[in-house]
Amino acid sequence: MKFHTSRDKALESLDNFINNDIIDYSSKRNYDFGPIERKNVSCLSPYISHRLINEYEISKKVLSKHPYQKVEKYIQEIYWRVYWKGWLELRPKVWDDFTEDLNIIEESENYFLAINGQTKIECFNDWVKEIKEYNYLHNHARMWFASIWIFTLGLPWQKGAEFFMKYLLDGDAASNTLSWRWVGGLQTKGKHYLAQSWNIDKFLNKKYQNIELKENALPLIDNREYKISPTEIQKKNSKNKYLIVFENDLSMESSKIKDYKKIYFVLLDNKSRLLKLDSNVLNYKKNIIKDQTNKIDDSFVLTNENEIKELLESLKNFDIVYPSIGENMSFLKKIFKEKKLNLNFITRDEDIFCWNFSNKGYFNFKSNIPKILAKFQLN
Repeated sequence: MKFHTSRDKALESLDNFINNDIIDYSSKRNYDFGPIERKNVSCLSPYISHRLINEYEISKKVLSKHPYQKVEKYIQEIYWRVYWKGWLELRPKVWDDFTEDLNIIEESENYFLAINGQTKIECFNDWVKEIKEYNYLHNHARMWFASIWIFTLGLPWQKGAEFFMKYLLDGDAASNTLSWRWVGGLQTKGKHYLAQSWNIDKFLNKKYQNIELKENALPLIDNREYKISPTEIQKKNSKNKYLIVFENDLSMESSKIKDYKKIYFVLLDNKSRLLKLDSNVLNYKKNIIKDQTNKIDDSFVLTNENEIKELLESLKNFDIVYPSIGENMSFLKKIFKEKKLNLNFITRDEDIFCWNFSNKGYFNFKSNIPKILAKFQLN
């Protein structure tokens, strides 16, 4: 299983899935046939998380070939990422608390056994190896993994979320953090996800049987409350000559790119990150950005924190493709505290519109997907 680093190849993968496999998605998506056989799922998440291709163009392409009723489940799954991102935008303190929690959690012997795939649970150990080898894991396996981590192994969910962010190519601050909270029973309070032996047995085609799991555990409890807060977006009407782009949102329309004198791509190194990344993940991001810079004149790559600070200070006025709440936004906030910067965030109308429906649970968001499609996709 190999993931591409160019937008053109990502679009080819999307077209191939739409033309050959999407009709079977709803009935087969929960089966994990292993890293070599992934036709039952699209495997587009590394491209979406970096927005080499974005959720809106995916849904538009899908609906140009298939009626909504035939692909409704796939469209809903694509929009989970949009929903999670919007939910976190409205409650940025969740991300701050998550990263601060990591600083005070002690790493126990059982934690090291888990991240090295040395537990007494064979399937879990195999998933650890798979994550490290392929930097990817089937979504259903991620749910089982997180549940076993939290309820059977009794490890802090924050350290599990950190582990995923380190090794997964599609690591996304919102989707990853909030999915782990959901499994633990914190996202929807009192409603948790418990991995069960029969379920793993069924959807892994009886590869693992009679797995000893804690299947009656109670949900996690966290008394912290997160109320909706004002958005982090500071947007002005003026447009600047310089554009800054972080690696988690690289989908830029060519008509907008040509208006800028220079474009700077930012890929934070591990010294500048709150959550450290595996070398394979960093290299994947580097190669994605390299492909982008090869297509754009007067484009540059910045990775060193001091280098980035010097640039921001020297430019004074610049546009930034809005990076959303997460690692890159935390980095920007840190600099804002040190320097007085005049910035202008570039956002998508689609994102802002969709995030209006992220104030409640996904059921509410899902019920508004037809409205979203009608506004942006079906014209």
